[in-house]
Amino acid sequence: MRRVPTLPAIGIGVAIVAVLVLIDVFAPALFADALPTRAQDGLTLTLSVLIEALPWVILGVLLSIVVQVWLPSDAVQRWLPRNAWARRAVLSLLGMFIPVCECGNVPFARGLMMRGLAPAEALTFLIAAPIVNPIVILTTHAAFGWDGGILVARLVGGFLIANLIGWIFSRSRDPEAMLTTRFVETCEQVAHEPGSPARRSLVQFLVELRAVMPALVIGSALAGAVQVLVPRDVLLAIGSNPLLSILAMVALAMTVAICSNVDAFFALSFASTFSSGAIIAFLIVGPLVDVKMIALLRTTYTTRVIAAVVGVVILSACAIGIGVNVFG
Repeated sequence: MRRVPTLPAIGIGVAIVAVLVLIDVFAPALFADALPTRAQDGLTLTLSVLIEALPWVILGVLLSIVVQVWLPSDAVQRWLPRNAWARRAVLSLLGMFIPVCECGNVPFARGLMMRGLAPAEALTFLIAAPIVNPIVILTTHAAFGWDGGILVARLVGGFLIANLIGWIFSRSRDPEAMLTTRFVETCEQVAHEPGSPARRSLVQFLVELRAVMPALVIGSALAGAVQVLVPRDVLLAIGSNPLLSILAMVALAMTVAICSNVDAFFALSFASTFSSGAIIAFLIVGPLVDVKMIALLRTTYTTRVIAAVVGVVILSACAIGIGVNVFG
């Protein structure tokens, strides 16, 4: 197994510290708190995101092992419809039966691809599952009920965006080009792994943890750093504008990196300040393309694919938010 490089993580850490120092030197009035306090807040936020996500990542890895090692090799293909649109629709609803946080969905989707699922089909699952699952539905209903159509807009929006992304990438002439070289090598290694199922399970557990843990740590650090580098007041000051409020909540969703199982309660605190469209945009964008999720997706998909996914998600969420503000 290849050794996970530590240079990118060190570089990101040095860059974050440098930015904190530069802000403190050249714009000391931008933040009310002193640099040591902000640094401590950043570390606390980083650890909270990491601790919140870690159990779900481990659960996702375990589910991935079940798919890769213990299920028959043709089980996944046998259970899915043959029609491409129907397959993606079924995969969009798979999160209803596997209510794993978005962090745990990544290793599970990797396991599905190792069992023959196409990269575009795995993307469909990855985009839909953080929203279309029973825990998220229950918590969103507990926070907002049926007021403003927020719950319905979140579920329908997540389902449609996932299928749109799946359709876009299903048209790729070279699906393997969507994947990172390291993931392709991991697939080949797993396919030829000798030994008993128990031994293969242990090996695969270590392989998946080595693949996703560095990304999870980096993503958590970025989430913590952004929250202390970007003044929250700057985002909240534009909450009264119907369009700018949507953009502000999209930016907030990508930076706070809250688990989709509880993000509705966080969004509820902004309901009196921001429009319903902005709240919906937050609830759609956050679970799909926050900085933590982007880092995890990078373990499997190329930067070009991730950039396209982020663009489609943001544009779609903004369109849905604007539609709710105009017609809601």
